[in-house]
Amino acid sequence: MKYNILVTDDEIDNLQLFKRTLRSNYNVFLANSGFEAIEILKSNKIDMIISDHKMPGMDGVELLKKTLHYAPDAIRILITAYTDSTSLIGAINEGKIHRYIRKPWNPNDLINILEASFEVYQLNLDNQSLALDLKELFSGTISAITEALDAKDHYTFGRSKRVTYYALKTGETLGLSDTELSELELAGLLHDIGMIGVPETILNKPGNLTPEEFDEIKKHVVTGVKILEEIKQLRSVIRIVSFHHEKYDGKGYPYKLLGDDIPIEAQIIAIADAYDGMTSDRAYRKGLPHEYAVEELKKSSGTQFSPKVVEAFLQIASNAKEEIKNIDSFASEKFINEGSPAN
Repeated sequence: MKYNILVTDDEIDNLQLFKRTLRSNYNVFLANSGFEAIEILKSNKIDMIISDHKMPGMDGVELLKKTLHYAPDAIRILITAYTDSTSLIGAINEGKIHRYIRKPWNPNDLINILEASFEVYQLNLDNQSLALDLKELFSGTISAITEALDAKDHYTFGRSKRVTYYALKTGETLGLSDTELSELELAGLLHDIGMIGVPETILNKPGNLTPEEFDEIKKHVVTGVKILEEIKQLRSVIRIVSFHHEKYDGKGYPYKLLGDDIPIEAQIIAIADAYDGMTSDRAYRKGLPHEYAVEELKKSSGTQFSPKVVEAFLQIASNAKEEIKNIDSFASEKFINEGSPAN
């Protein structure tokens, strides 16, 4: 496969020299101005953009800067008559130029420069492909884990996705950053992963739990953390999963954290989890009305839950409840499209 190179120069003779030099090894596109080059980029995949520096209408630096929109991964090379490299540093940074070549250039030297540049280019493409494969594998792993948890108790089917949906809406209302939202999403999907270790007889018990049975339920937090610790890419969400059963007044478990010592993401998960628990069908009762759940959250503001987070949740709860009726088709699009947070 030949790489596609776009050469831009206002001198026709220079363009023809480039074409003669490169056409045996590359597909060469020629543009007589920056504006013509942009039009070519709109309809062709270009791997490398070579531009003369001084051109009328749009100079080479301005052109290469504009090409970032149309071909962000392309290699950018500036052909210049300037000999002072200091004066070019700003231009190179501004246009994300891979390197510059001084006039007059030698055809053999040019070929060597291009070959070396394409080695770097191909390495970047291979790394991007690998990263995509890893992201898909990671997404599949998360889906498999949550589906395994849902399969254990059919009353909780889809619960992790619903909690995640409510949490993301609340996090957006509170102005969380993209990184924080990514971590919140992972934590929402995995916050109850430790329930895999709880006996089904307890999970599906129709009546009230005994103190001993509730102690078994509470162990799911520590169990979940132990599971996540084994997956390097998930370590950033452990602090959220660890604290999602803490209460604002310090009476939660397992660590009895108080107030804003509880990470904001864990506070969000706690409210989303409680709301979904109240409004979803369970083994021992039908789901409670939205209005009832809202009143319960208000009553618990300042004790079980952060008042700030309760206020944000109530802003999105009504619409989210309607939207989530389609939860079976909800596929955590943000996580799949943007990937997991950094290690």
